[in-house]
Amino acid sequence: MGRREIQRKPEWLKIKLNTNETYTELKSMMREKKLHTVCEEAKCPNIHECWAVRRTATFMILGSICTRACRFCAVTTGRPNELDLEEPKRVAESVRLMNLKHAVITAVARDDLNDFGAGVYAETVREVRRMNPETSIEVLPSDMGGNFEALQTLIEAKPDIMNHNIETVRRLTPTVRAKATYDRTLEFLRRSKELAPEIPTKSSLMLGLGETWDEILQTMDDLRANDVDIMTIGQYLQPTKKHLDVIKYYTPQEFAELKQIALGKGFSHCEAGPLVRSSYHADEQVNAAKKNKAALPID
Repeated sequence: MGRREIQRKPEWLKIKLNTNETYTELKSMMREKKLHTVCEEAKCPNIHECWAVRRTATFMILGSICTRACRFCAVTTGRPNELDLEEPKRVAESVRLMNLKHAVITAVARDDLNDFGAGVYAETVREVRRMNPETSIEVLPSDMGGNFEALQTLIEAKPDIMNHNIETVRRLTPTVRAKATYDRTLEFLRRSKELAPEIPTKSSLMLGLGETWDEILQTMDDLRANDVDIMTIGQYLQPTKKHLDVIKYYTPQEFAELKQIALGKGFSHCEAGPLVRSSYHADEQVNAAKKNKAALPID
């Protein structure tokens, strides 16, 4: 079967490049500290805005090589390097140098490790908090192979936000994600809330892979049924020709409608738009969620 004809990107997906002094400074600092960011590794479309204008970044720890080969993701797959036990300190120092109010820490999947990298992950959270007590911390881990001892290790480090992405609808999960399952993600989010009810949970859905509107709404219901507080919805963009094709480009109006539907279903906050990614404007998402949750009537 031949490849589907590639659709031209619509006007609303055009990105303004900005390589000003701040962008260059942050790029140099990341190299100097030998750090990786999901902004670069996953070819995020918002890197110029986040680095050059907002001065924010999402740190990617546990190396730059992932043990999984998800068909939507541009991060390198292969055999990871040994753990770098000095990485938590370097991340914390970078958060301090950037003067971040909100730090997002994600990681490659490390299925090669007994604890799936949870120990280093938790130490990174603790080190960031020690050096930056005023900074809120959001973590975005893999499902850690469904190992809930690893999840507990990370939860005990007390991040301010637990973020784990559902990525796509149930029907498409086997095609889109490697090793991860739809139900394991839901269980991971549910257990996170059970272990620490006070920590808001968050998940992200990317659109354009062939899902139906009803499947999107069902995914929202599934996330709410597992007490997820915050949802982000964005457009899938094909990082290279080797990755999954874009089946549909959703309009800004469709994203706006989905945001209102999500809020109506009980999410404390929903960020939805063509260029929205899980950690895009994460600080604003968290603040808005706290404000909306405080405004809800008490049962």
